[in-house]
Amino acid sequence: MNIKPKIQAILKNLPQRPGVYLMRDCDGKIIYVGKAKKLKRRVSSYFKHSKFWSPRLAKLVELIEDISIIRTESEAEALIVEAKLIKRYSPFFNVELKMSEKYPYIKITNEDFPRLEITRHKSNDGALYLGPFVNAGSMKNLLRLSERYFPLRVCKAKINPDNAKRPCIEYNLGHSMGACAGLCSKSEYRERVSDLILLFDGKSAELVERLRNRMETCAKNLEFEKAARFRDTIKAIWKLTRYKISSVLQEDLDNVTWQILTRLQELLKLKILPWRIDAFDISHTHGHETYGCCVVFEQGKPNKNLYRRFKIKNLPDGEINDYESIYETVKRRYSHVMKHSEPAAQLALIDGGTGQLEYAQKAIHELNFEIPMIALAEREEIIFFPNNPEPMILDYSDPALQILQRLRDEVHRYAITTHRHARESRMRHSKLHEIPGIGKLRATELLVKFGSLEKIATLSPEELAKAHGIGIITANKILDFLNHNA
Repeated sequence: MNIKPKIQAILKNLPQRPGVYLMRDCDGKIIYVGKAKKLKRRVSSYFKHSKFWSPRLAKLVELIEDISIIRTESEAEALIVEAKLIKRYSPFFNVELKMSEKYPYIKITNEDFPRLEITRHKSNDGALYLGPFVNAGSMKNLLRLSERYFPLRVCKAKINPDNAKRPCIEYNLGHSMGACAGLCSKSEYRERVSDLILLFDGKSAELVERLRNRMETCAKNLEFEKAARFRDTIKAIWKLTRYKISSVLQEDLDNVTWQILTRLQELLKLKILPWRIDAFDISHTHGHETYGCCVVFEQGKPNKNLYRRFKIKNLPDGEINDYESIYETVKRRYSHVMKHSEPAAQLALIDGGTGQLEYAQKAIHELNFEIPMIALAEREEIIFFPNNPEPMILDYSDPALQILQRLRDEVHRYAITTHRHARESRMRHSKLHEIPGIGKLRATELLVKFGSLEKIATLSPEELAKAHGIGIITANKILDFLNHNA
């Protein structure tokens, strides 16, 4: 068959990666949405072996005037995105697809003492629904961990705290907090529920930090059995939570965000909807503690699990060179993406002007890596394109510019925060290690106990001498050093 030149060009540039494809007619209307494990192979198959086509397929192919794609991390994620798009656009050639009947949710019931349930249907009942979960094995592992370390009540009986009774067998087995017997308060129970929500939302770092604080409190209060349980829970979480729920699966993409991303695609002449966008920035102090950072937006929102920072290695300490720093950051970022077959963004944003953009382009060309790239200059808010002397200036009210500004501001914030923490850590630890009689272990213990050098400097010798391993003589040495090296 004769394939239209525009379609031929599109097919030639499709990746052999998972994703969703959207077929449009001459009016730009979406007439079919599909998913694929390998986009190039699947989409190209529509234009081969025409003698085996059904009349319906033949009509679809005849009407196709344009094809766009959305890259996803996996085939399972592609199925979820496909389902959302079919529900939103109801393409003529699609069979109805109901995502809610395919994948389960974890439901936290709307009660004073909530229960945990598994369901395939979301209802407007005030309950919290987490998911959907496309990997049944991962969900079961999370459920086993929750049953062992974060058990909620399983009975449906109405709880009356003023009418205490004997706890059920589940309590004796360690599978319940004994809420039905009045053995835990509503606030204690709600704290466990919030722990579970963090677990199923994939926010393991935040959950572990909460548990670590409780473990330290128990240890200080000599509640060693409780502290040991928190320790074991933390180990179990770190072991299990390599699994992360993709942000694509957590909530629906609202129509406003979809329109903004579509406008961005049209303005920047992108082949693919910018579902995932990387943004890059550099931060340093007079050439010291130079860091390059990358933040990632998915569906117009930050995905902090994908943020990355890079300590710049190829510049002498004290040398300021933002161009070389951007070059190194971009190259290391996409070297890692290529090496580990990570999903690539559909757009990269560089904080800066033509110079930064030129060096970022140099990095990806050396890698033989392809990604659309622009730069956004601060103050004037001018958009620069590679090898194009004509920049783009958008109205400040344009939502496409606003989403780019949010990206630029977020990577700027992240870069400054990363640099500041590194600088403070270096200054803090280098000073402590210079104190006579203080080694690395003791310096760490002092910081953990008192919080900062500033706090230590305000103590009296007698107060400081009470710290583990610190006598009055060492305390005086420490305070004298701090007071003369502030």
